[in-house]
Amino acid sequence: MGTTKSQIFNNKQNEVARYAKVLGHPARVAILQELFKMKSCFCGSLVDVIGLAQPTISQHLKELKNAGLVQGTIEGTSVCYCINEQGWAQMQVVLGEFVSTDIEKKNDCC
Repeated sequence: MGTTKSQIFNNKQNEVARYAKVLGHPARVAILQELFKMKSCFCGSLVDVIGLAQPTISQHLKELKNAGLVQGTIEGTSVCYCINEQGWAQMQVVLGEFVSTDIEKKNDCC
């Protein structure tokens, strides 16, 4: 499979696609749901809660962090994660605008 040509699409299209991609894996959705339940930084092991291996959880957290949805701080030997409120708000705006696009139904269309 070839590389994507993201440069031929506008910034909004790339931004929607980036959020859709990061939310496109159920493990990432589960991680976000757990972080929302905590209502504060989560310093424990998501491995016990999610049921995936530590390297897998770490990779998903990295993707969420790169998308700006999660932030983390190092405390001793553990890393504490929480929802990045600004990143989450930005995603809500971007995806909200996209999914609220009105469909113009044409009479000659299915």
